[in-house]
Amino acid sequence: MESSNYRMKNLLLIFVSLCICYISVAQFDATKIDIVRDKYGVPHIFAKTDAEVAYGLAWAASEDDFKTIQQSLMAGKSILAQYLGKKGASVDYLIHLLRIPELVEEKYESDLSPAFKKLLEGYCAGLNAYAAKHKDEILLKKVFPVTPKDMIQYSVLQMSILSGADKALSSIFKGTVQTVENLKPIGSNAFAFNSNKTADGQVYLNINAHQPLEGPVAFYEAHLCSEEGLNVLGANFPGAPCILHGCNQYLGWAHTVNAPDKLDMYQLEMNPENKLQYKMDGKWETMEEKNVALKVKVSGINITVHKKAYWSKYGPTLITEKGVFSIRMPALMDIRGLEQWYRFDKAKNFTEFKAALNMLAIPGYNIVYADRYDTIFYLSNGRIPIRDPKFNWKGTLPGNTSATLWNELHPLTDLPQVLEPKSGFVFNTNHSPFHSTEGPENPINKDLTMGYETLENNRSKRFEELVAGLNKVSFEDFKKIKFDRQYPTAFAFPMNIDSLFLLKAADHPEIANLVNNLNHWDKKANAESVGAGTFLMVYITISKKLNDYLRKQSLTEEKAVAILTSIREEMMKNFGRTDLQLGDIQKLVRGDKAIPLPGLPDVLAAMNSAVYKNGMVQGRSGDAYIELVRFSKDGPSIESINVYGASARPDSPHYTDQMEMYTHQQTKHMTLNKEEVYKTAERIYHPN
Repeated sequence: MESSNYRMKNLLLIFVSLCICYISVAQFDATKIDIVRDKYGVPHIFAKTDAEVAYGLAWAASEDDFKTIQQSLMAGKSILAQYLGKKGASVDYLIHLLRIPELVEEKYESDLSPAFKKLLEGYCAGLNAYAAKHKDEILLKKVFPVTPKDMIQYSVLQMSILSGADKALSSIFKGTVQTVENLKPIGSNAFAFNSNKTADGQVYLNINAHQPLEGPVAFYEAHLCSEEGLNVLGANFPGAPCILHGCNQYLGWAHTVNAPDKLDMYQLEMNPENKLQYKMDGKWETMEEKNVALKVKVSGINITVHKKAYWSKYGPTLITEKGVFSIRMPALMDIRGLEQWYRFDKAKNFTEFKAALNMLAIPGYNIVYADRYDTIFYLSNGRIPIRDPKFNWKGTLPGNTSATLWNELHPLTDLPQVLEPKSGFVFNTNHSPFHSTEGPENPINKDLTMGYETLENNRSKRFEELVAGLNKVSFEDFKKIKFDRQYPTAFAFPMNIDSLFLLKAADHPEIANLVNNLNHWDKKANAESVGAGTFLMVYITISKKLNDYLRKQSLTEEKAVAILTSIREEMMKNFGRTDLQLGDIQKLVRGDKAIPLPGLPDVLAAMNSAVYKNGMVQGRSGDAYIELVRFSKDGPSIESINVYGASARPDSPHYTDQMEMYTHQQTKHMTLNKEEVYKTAERIYHPN
């Protein structure tokens, strides 16, 4: 009888799901939605309503990278382990440990606006319609139908990871977390100049976040245009229903990663008589306990694995041999991050953009803003708790007192920001937000409990050098700054590496060629540079034992010689010579195409690489989607370039058609003008 009831229940759920899928798709008439592909395959979506545009975006994005979108949705639905096996199980568990489904269920109806919910419905309808017509491309049947709540769950997961949840929990699992009694992100660049600094009196904006070149957080370029005021061009991540950074006809914004303190960790004081009780303000409280049943694919079949998930008043909790730890972060208290980006997309001026900022729904990211009205603005954005300064918020906190249980956030006015500085520019390269322009208009660090970073890096130093030499900046100057591949006069790495450049070839005949390569290097990360090739090998060698090196202030002469000696052996083994150019070693690879790749870590046009083959490496993250905007009183002029092309499908002509342009730092003309888009279109069709 139980088996029969179980089968009936499953059939009913399938029937309801199919009905939801049909109703969702039936609300939208695909013949009223145009997908216009330009000669680079970039989709320009036109429709009457925002929701219909979202439908078209979902269809176009699925045409280009359905596999990645599906894996993102699997994470949001906590079924990734049923596709990836053990690799996906930790993500599925994280969703339940953080109580993301419960958060979304609680806040979905009350917190999201009707317009944004309609946008989500349109995007889901587009995904479901594409899946229904391309069943052979479905990776896991349980992914569909997709619902708006699935999308929001994945969004909250991303926001939590942005806030450091994965790293914090990993440190607890591995036992490396501090008990009560450590290189920065690869980087992004954003800067804006207004008429105080530009030669032609126009406003320039550089949109250039550095991200993985492929995968769930690689950029997808699109243009979205409706008759409801939406007309924005930029980039998002696979599975996002709106543009995450870009420009509309009035304004634009760029993001870089920032690192204020967005998460706190607590060690609970446990009751030795009861493993589920912890002390709070002198009283025993009981942790909530939940059984999580994870389905994990093993040898082609799903095996159910049961794990416990715990929750204290602070939040998600883990029981370990070193103690019991909870984490608390504002990212787990709001589900409106995507809606805030949607409001950015539709803002017509700084007043409307700032109203969207006041939502404080996105837990991090620096924002560099510019508009056609000559306004430039910098904000180190974040959902940052108001904390009691009596405690050390950099370490693990005592989890036995409500004094460490914060509940309020700093308002927007408390966050580091600069509006229309006299210098005529704002910038960020993941360095200190207290150096975001020139002179006394820089923000002041007033509250140390907010945990903002205060360090400089090679990119911030190089930007400063380049701008200091220009009284006025032309658009060509602006592009040269963005595409600059040179380190600053003095390196700004976490450790002093000058010893590498003080070696004398005559003193070290075995490595004389490599010493000369470095001594004659102009510090430029060009593909044809021999010095850059040698330095890349140095950087890779140090990175393999990064923690050992960072314990020291400087690289000793002895260690520098040892590094170059090992590099010589590796070069001779794999290449038979030591005069290797950067492009000989580092490649931009997609499919069976591999071309020389310029760029090094922490130059403005940065690149980080991973193992490829035969001693070579391939670009994995760094200078990614680039959008350069020049605003006049009439609107924006736009140039852009993506790393590979508009499609992630190997059989597409747009799989690799931007690669050479990218490595040669060339851009393509883009436009928000509907008439021009249609006139120059390569293909126009409906999503059906």
